[in-house]
Amino acid sequence: MKYSMKRQFVFIFILLITSTILLCLLANSTLLEKYYINNKKNVLIKSYASINAASNAGDITSELYDIELQKIRDKYNINVLVLDSDSKMVKTTMIDQEFAIKHLLNNIFYGVNKEDILVDCKNYMIQIVTDGRTQTEYIEMWGMLDNGYFFILRSALESIQESVSISNRFMAYVGCIAIVVSILLVIGLANRITKPIMELAGISERMKHLDFNAKYTGNDRTEIAILGHNINEMSEALESTISELKTANNQLLKDIEKKDQIDEMRREFLSNVSHELKTPIALIQGYAEGLREGINDDAESREFYCDVIIDEAAKMNIMVRKLLTLNQLESGSEVVSMERFDITALIRNYISSSDILLKERDISVRMEDYEAIYVWGDEFKVEEVFMNYFTNAIHYAQGENIIDVKLRSTDQQVRISVFNTGAPIPQDSIGHIWEKFYKVDKARTREYGGSGIGLSIVKAIVESMNQKYGVVNYENGVEFWFTLDIA
Repeated sequence: MKYSMKRQFVFIFILLITSTILLCLLANSTLLEKYYINNKKNVLIKSYASINAASNAGDITSELYDIELQKIRDKYNINVLVLDSDSKMVKTTMIDQEFAIKHLLNNIFYGVNKEDILVDCKNYMIQIVTDGRTQTEYIEMWGMLDNGYFFILRSALESIQESVSISNRFMAYVGCIAIVVSILLVIGLANRITKPIMELAGISERMKHLDFNAKYTGNDRTEIAILGHNINEMSEALESTISELKTANNQLLKDIEKKDQIDEMRREFLSNVSHELKTPIALIQGYAEGLREGINDDAESREFYCDVIIDEAAKMNIMVRKLLTLNQLESGSEVVSMERFDITALIRNYISSSDILLKERDISVRMEDYEAIYVWGDEFKVEEVFMNYFTNAIHYAQGENIIDVKLRSTDQQVRISVFNTGAPIPQDSIGHIWEKFYKVDKARTREYGGSGIGLSIVKAIVESMNQKYGVVNYENGVEFWFTLDIA
């Protein structure tokens, strides 16, 4: 990533530590010498106070105070020379005592260069001098004690410039090592910080594409972990909300589709009903007018007119009842009552009740001696399905005039089929026979009073029980079938 936080974090950290080291080097080069000299100056003043106090107490000449002077020399690297008013040596830690006495007396009687003076007080002066013999710089304090003794305190500056140079080189080496170590540490630290951030970025990217399976897995208690857990909760909330929206949207689409279907069914229904009722209404109207006008005065003609009117009214009544049944099934207002019953007994009972009609048409029914087969379904509606199949078989049976009823059962379902001999259904009509008011042979359907609604009712009933149905053409006839779940 061009603008990676990891890179920025590493760069800023390196810049800070490098700047810190450079600032230390600069401060070391410019301020260390001044600090060193100021520290030496304070040490000289402290030593002067100790010597002056011992002189005032008369202890300066004691051997016990020699130990104190030895401590001052060893601890602060300060050499001491004390002369009495007669220029005789009282105490000293100087190696070259004669040179030290001469140098002190020269300072007292001839003065010093004002430019080298650091502190000028009533009883002493502090100055920086260079030893002409060794070219060594010293910081020294000289003057008079309270009891009139002369003194000089001297400490070598130990070539402070060289010390600063060595200190700077050492700091540079340490700084380079510190930078390398810091880079390694900060890279590790940056990885630890940016890894969960990148994980959160990946999760948000997947959420953008509506993938809510990714979850933050960190277990620490940092701010990033809190953010991760909040994102997890937000992901679950979004998933739930989107799921609810999709469910509502899906239901809305179904409702719209259902409304369109209902509107189309309503238009189709009105068109078909008006078409189907037109003929019987016209017949009833015509024969009724004939009766009123007395076209035929004989009793036989009037009876025939009345029979036609009654017959057409009965057909209209049957069609209206079937339409009401179909409308209830298709609208879903008809409750399907699932019961356990013997399908074999139901079929045998219905065939027995149709015995008179079968004999009138000289139709033979074949059905094996099946054992009781218990199924799940709405017994009344299943009987209506079989009735439609069987009635159609009676009306369309030809040739050998045989109706063959079969029950083929498996572990889970039974397939009930009704076959009748006769002419097969034209291939172009197979896909339309389940539509309302569709008639393959309109003349024949009209002959026995069919309305073209029966198979539509079959379709609605079987689908309401989530079962299957169909038709199979044979050379010598047609077979209609439907399935039921075995109980």
